[in-house]
Amino acid sequence: MDSLKKYITAEGRVLSDDILKVDSFLNHQIDTVFLTEVGKEFRRRYNNCEVNKILTVEASGIAIGCVTSQFFDNCPVVFAKKGQAKNMSGDAYHASLHSYTRGTDFVISVTKKYLTSEDKVLIVDDFLANGEALKALISIVSQAGAELVGCGIVIEKAYQPGGDLIRSQGIRVESLARIKSMSVENGIEFCE
Repeated sequence: MDSLKKYITAEGRVLSDDILKVDSFLNHQIDTVFLTEVGKEFRRRYNNCEVNKILTVEASGIAIGCVTSQFFDNCPVVFAKKGQAKNMSGDAYHASLHSYTRGTDFVISVTKKYLTSEDKVLIVDDFLANGEALKALISIVSQAGAELVGCGIVIEKAYQPGGDLIRSQGIRVESLARIKSMSVENGIEFCE
């Protein structure tokens, strides 16, 4: 998605070889007009998949999921919660994940009544690097007996192993921008 690459180049900041800061438009302050283009692109790529649920993880994926939902007949967006909330049903699917950015481990949960074997699920998220969040979300889809149609990622760090790992399992991953390399000194190089 050329417009995303231009946005990343103009607004993104490379803090290290592993950290790209895009909080000015994607995951702290959100450019809703631009996010609408992201949702339209996910619809174009998953047009014939009969998606009836969008799954993500709190918090960065929620906005992406909500906007994308508009292009899938406003299907429900389910987001995995980090940790056990007091107001959450004990009848839930659970999966563990390690957050590189936060440097901690989480257990994520989705209440069982919101994800069933009747669902055709599109997972969406802001980043794909090592694949930890996707692996956990895929586990939850599997526990529910739902059909995973694929994963929609806004930015993939293709030089890290997550994308290859998930694809090697036969899972469709569509990333709107794939980064080949990045460094503070040399900036960002995108995959063709």
